[in-house]
Amino acid sequence: MYAEDEYLQLSGIQHYAFCKRQWGLAYIEQQWQENVRTVEGHLVHERAHDVSTEHRGDVITSRAMPVSSRALGISGECDVVEFHKETAQRDDAVFLPAYDGIYSVVPVEYKRGSPKQNEVDALQLCAQALCLEEMLSCRIDAGYLFYAQTRRRQHIEFTDELRGEVKRIFQEMHELYRRGVTPRGRRTKSCNACSLRDLCLPALEKKRDVGRYIDGEIGREEAEA
Repeated sequence: MYAEDEYLQLSGIQHYAFCKRQWGLAYIEQQWQENVRTVEGHLVHERAHDVSTEHRGDVITSRAMPVSSRALGISGECDVVEFHKETAQRDDAVFLPAYDGIYSVVPVEYKRGSPKQNEVDALQLCAQALCLEEMLSCRIDAGYLFYAQTRRRQHIEFTDELRGEVKRIFQEMHELYRRGVTPRGRRTKSCNACSLRDLCLPALEKKRDVGRYIDGEIGREEAEA
């Protein structure tokens, strides 16, 4: 169990899974720059983060719901959490006294763009589910990622493998944060879209070490002599 002053930001797992160095620059060194993609992302989340609770039919919708987990040492907000009323008693659901009923819990995370080929968004959504499970003493089997470009929901199952990966990554993040270590970067095609490209300078990571270059040149000249 982590103390509150050790909590990391839940949303950081999405940055860490995308690029460990990006996460280190933003969350350890507190460096950030905006670009078109980050601004668009903020606008998408602003629409979802209009704090409110809405009850329509058998579904209660809570927006900008704060969540946390002592086990993972994280805190943050869920864009949307839906509570779906169940007609029968379920051990994995939660009882809501204010609405006098049993409800299953479904987190929904809003994203710009379209569904990704990797799991970076699914990891963040699963982390939200783990927080909700700890807070509400329930079981959450799946949630949704809503993408602004496609205007569709992507169904995400919280498998044992995905849950285990979330826990492993946060353990790694806590260790790096405790040591104050920003991971080294590796240039990929994704660097061109990163808002921290000018701060990270990923191209420099590919430069040859000056000392090794000089030693190599001296060795070559001695060999030729």
